[in-house]
Amino acid sequence: MGRDTSRLSDQEIRTAALETLAENLSDGVIAPLFWLYVLGIPGMLTYKMINTMDSMLGYVEMPYKNIGLVPAKMDDFFNFLPARLSALLMLLAGWLEGLDIRRGWRIWRRDRRNHASPNSAQTESVCAGLLGLRLAGDAYYHGVLHKKPYIGDPVREIEYEDIPRACRLLYGTAMVSLVLFCGIKLLLLLVI
Repeated sequence: MGRDTSRLSDQEIRTAALETLAENLSDGVIAPLFWLYVLGIPGMLTYKMINTMDSMLGYVEMPYKNIGLVPAKMDDFFNFLPARLSALLMLLAGWLEGLDIRRGWRIWRRDRRNHASPNSAQTESVCAGLLGLRLAGDAYYHGVLHKKPYIGDPVREIEYEDIPRACRLLYGTAMVSLVLFCGIKLLLLLVI
């Protein structure tokens, strides 16, 4: 129900895959860990229900336009902090992997608001900066062209190999997140 893929070139498909990977790092990994840490299992499950409703209904075109606003806004609210935390953790993972952290930081600071969602471009911009790519731009959804700004600089063309590179970056970010959350929890248990 998302992007219309019938009009995409190979380059645009690779771009869409990288955008999806970067955005879903926050939605599918870091945000659930964050809410698990903050509110326990009920918090994590509540977040995942809200996020799933947004994925299923949060569209601005018919037939979901009238019912999609509430889950979309709820998801924006509950993912606000985790999306920013995800971006910072991705920068740390990029540094650990020897990627260009200065460019990642610069692109994040410049392009993190280049999306209709207040959260989606947080991780997309870091990914674009660390890998030296340009993501986003115009896209068709349900047959309607959506004019969207670019994220990142076109330092080079996106290659097929960038998808495994992005996966390694996302795995690294997930591991850094897990170590961070478990480490904080362990410190709190030792202090209390």
